[in-house]
Amino acid sequence: MRICAKGELPRPGEAREFSAGPRTLCIANIDGVIRALDNECPHRGGPLAEGTIEDGKLICPWHAWTFDPATGATDSSQERVAVYPVTIESEEVFVKI
Repeated sequence: MRICAKGELPRPGEAREFSAGPRTLCIANIDGVIRALDNECPHRGGPLAEGTIEDGKLICPWHAWTFDPATGATDSSQERVAVYPVTIESEEVFVKI
């Protein structure tokens, strides 16, 4: 599924929210690597795309749960968010849902 143009991606060290059909995804740029994961924190539903990235981890803006953008795992519990493969073809960005 196409989610955006390459020029719309977040800069390194930032995340942004994108729609992918009925889902809302967090697209994070981790040192130039684009990661896609569900945007809702399993703790209290915080919007992950509004969080910060520190040391390669995505931090929820509501209660500071820390997620690995490559696996969706959190340091805080057994909970995790789904992650999705990202491909960039020419100037278009696609996520496989």
